[in-house]
Amino acid sequence: MEVIRTPDDRFDNLPDFPFAPNYVEVNGLRLHYVDEGEGEVILCLHGEPTWSYLYRKMIPPLAAQHRVIAPDLVGFGRSDKFTDPADYSFQMHRDVLVGFIEALDLQEITVVVQDWGGLLGLTIATQLPARFARLVIMNTGLPTGMFPMPEAFMQWRAASERFGTKLPVGRVIQNGTVTQLPKEVVKAYEAPFPDERFKAGAAVFPLLVPIKLDDPGAAEMSRAQRQLTRWTKPALIMFSDGDPITRGGDALFRRAIPGAKDQPEITIEGAGHFLQEDKGKEIAGHILEFMARTARNKLG
Repeated sequence: MEVIRTPDDRFDNLPDFPFAPNYVEVNGLRLHYVDEGEGEVILCLHGEPTWSYLYRKMIPPLAAQHRVIAPDLVGFGRSDKFTDPADYSFQMHRDVLVGFIEALDLQEITVVVQDWGGLLGLTIATQLPARFARLVIMNTGLPTGMFPMPEAFMQWRAASERFGTKLPVGRVIQNGTVTQLPKEVVKAYEAPFPDERFKAGAAVFPLLVPIKLDDPGAAEMSRAQRQLTRWTKPALIMFSDGDPITRGGDALFRRAIPGAKDQPEITIEGAGHFLQEDKGKEIAGHILEFMARTARNKLG
């Protein structure tokens, strides 16, 4: 298992990302995370092929009232990276993320998930419900292999398999946003990947999504789906109107989760798959309103 780290100078002077780096070791791997503000914990989980930079527009308004923690998954951002795609697995990512939450002893978490952040975050929140206070679910799903995946996802999976470690990260993110991204923002998303050796995690992530019942992770997704039908803590569902991969998933979550029933049905308009990039400040506003609305003293 060869592990490498992206040189620090790759992260110098990134636009709108003034946050000091923080590190913690979990299972022998160094994880990077942003940790800003004080108060209730908001845990922001990114997916493929992004990193905590995706949350840069949301962190300042959220951190003005709460403590915001945004880790980089193994293989992404400033966190350690395996060079061999075979070293990445659903279980590895999940174990490391659980270890991260335990190492920081995070409690009363409001978890914000999108893309793979949902596959990991929702399976963990339902496994460790005592640590979690709220769910914010955006452009994600819990694929179990029981039903066919959307054609848009299967096309993306096939494309990523063809690209392998030549995955054009910046182009992927631009294709998943409505906003025309400045060149320096595209470069910031590419910063963690100086060359192909650093891209193993990003290359394999789409292939780790369960598409058959016996795929690794499928059983955990099924278990999380069942447990969400009994989740009575507050849950806010916010999908964008421009994501062909997760379209319709918001209605499924709203029907399934009791804790979502009393919350407004919000659609983020004019946003793509990476809705944090397109509409980060708007989303942060909805989260702050949600947390105020569901504050413990108001809930009794």
